[in-house]
Amino acid sequence: MAAITFDPNFNLQKNKELPQHRVLVEEIEGLIKVYKDGHVERPQVVPNVTCKLPLELGITSSDVIIDRFTNIWARLYVPKKLCQGNKFPLLIYFHGGGFCVGSASWICYHEFLAKLASIANCVIMSVNYRLAPENRLPAAYDDGVKTILWIRQKVLIGANAEYWWLNKVNFSSIFLAGDSSGGNIAHNVAIRVCSKLGDLKPITLKGTILIQPFFGGESRTYSEKYMAQPPRSALISASADTYWRLALPTGANRDHPWCNPGAKGSIDLVDLRDIPAILVCISELDILKDRNLEFCATLNRVGNKKVVEYMMFKGVGHAFQVLNKSQIAQARTAELIAQIKAFISK
Repeated sequence: MAAITFDPNFNLQKNKELPQHRVLVEEIEGLIKVYKDGHVERPQVVPNVTCKLPLELGITSSDVIIDRFTNIWARLYVPKKLCQGNKFPLLIYFHGGGFCVGSASWICYHEFLAKLASIANCVIMSVNYRLAPENRLPAAYDDGVKTILWIRQKVLIGANAEYWWLNKVNFSSIFLAGDSSGGNIAHNVAIRVCSKLGDLKPITLKGTILIQPFFGGESRTYSEKYMAQPPRSALISASADTYWRLALPTGANRDHPWCNPGAKGSIDLVDLRDIPAILVCISELDILKDRNLEFCATLNRVGNKKVVEYMMFKGVGHAFQVLNKSQIAQARTAELIAQIKAFISK
């Protein structure tokens, strides 16, 4: 397979000599600065890495281009051996970062997803979607749908030397997954797939895996108001509000259905009845805890049956599986991977 080159900072506008009069309008310290003239800065807070992996993981990783025009690409994680002769489920994964930062090439995602593919016995396609505010929602959702249609097209054409990994995938067992804003993207892409695209044969969406999904609302939940967060926490209410201002369509507030799927008048949850299974992974010390619990309760009520299962991870906060190396975070990450493995193996 020919080497594919890409620029992980594609959306970063670069200008070495900034005008002295440039006006800063939005900032999340250390992560993003947005100026009135549209210039955006994203400090390199997390290293970008190539697809190279240790041999002992038993995973082959490579990068593929989904759309050259918009620079949508994905990083693949493919187990080297078949599991008891069977083909593997496919997880289409969306990284977190408030829709505004992050990359499929960030080392924290590269390491986590390689481990997940190895232990859970699945192929993973980690999508590098377009970021806000240069590309406000629904751009990331559109990129997710485009990725699914790209996969379907490749399956119809058939595997070749470049797309050899297709031979290892069970395309009747596809899952949309993601953490934080990536969980939100997986949710909203699933809505579009179920309600708008119709028959996707020969591929089948079997479920969604939402890890600490990033939802919000104008009215604060208890955990959003009172959950104490340590310094440099991955998510606090102030940064969450900034992400939403940068990501939602101009003029929208946090009761927009893309932010608050349970808001009055929203019909999006009804469309999810067509998804066979939904797993929501919630962190006990996350400000999103109550929001995530409300989402599960609302969806089960709307669906008239238990369509959502969730698991609470004790003693850890937002994005623990990619940003926290403590002993308890590593233990909970092992539990998270085990839960995902069980869910996709049903």
